[in-house]
Amino acid sequence: MSKNKHEKVEKHVGWLAVFAIIAISIGGLVEITPLLFQKQVQEPVRDLKPYTALQLEGRDIYIREGCVGCHSQMIRPFRAETERYGHYSVAGESVWEHPFLWGSKRTGPDLARVGERYSDEWHYVHLMNPRAVVPESNMPGYPWLAENTLDGKLTARKMRAFQTLGVPYSDEDIEGAQAAVQGKTEMEALIAYLQSLGTALR
Repeated sequence: MSKNKHEKVEKHVGWLAVFAIIAISIGGLVEITPLLFQKQVQEPVRDLKPYTALQLEGRDIYIREGCVGCHSQMIRPFRAETERYGHYSVAGESVWEHPFLWGSKRTGPDLARVGERYSDEWHYVHLMNPRAVVPESNMPGYPWLAENTLDGKLTARKMRAFQTLGVPYSDEDIEGAQAAVQGKTEMEALIAYLQSLGTALR
């Protein structure tokens, strides 16, 4: 009898879809709901600071240029990774990230701890012509970033949007955002962003 009932569900696409949705919903709730109440997931690590206006613009350039397609920003808690890149990534580092830029592909190295590992000049040379500092690199150069300048017209609006999502920007930070980035090159912004990565936790 039970076998026949099972058969009815398996052979009826509508019922199968309904029960599959119910099963996935229950599984999702069981996995996700506890995370909403875990302190380590909701609270920033001790030394985490919001991106400055220039770093925030650099982050947008990082997204625009597709850097996340070749570089992850998430170190897994395995010896092979921590020995190469540093302390494994923790949830508290990403509480103000919208969207997350963890990535999943490593054509290039992970960048979660790249901040302050190299000088600004190294990053400049690397972004202009990667093979000048890493001969085996297959990364393209980004020379136009040194020519394009920022006007900062939308920076304050971006920061205000992040503020509504819980990032602790002050009104003073937002008011001074345009002046902080105006006239800076996209290269300067991207380097500022890269130099901030992973500095809250080593």
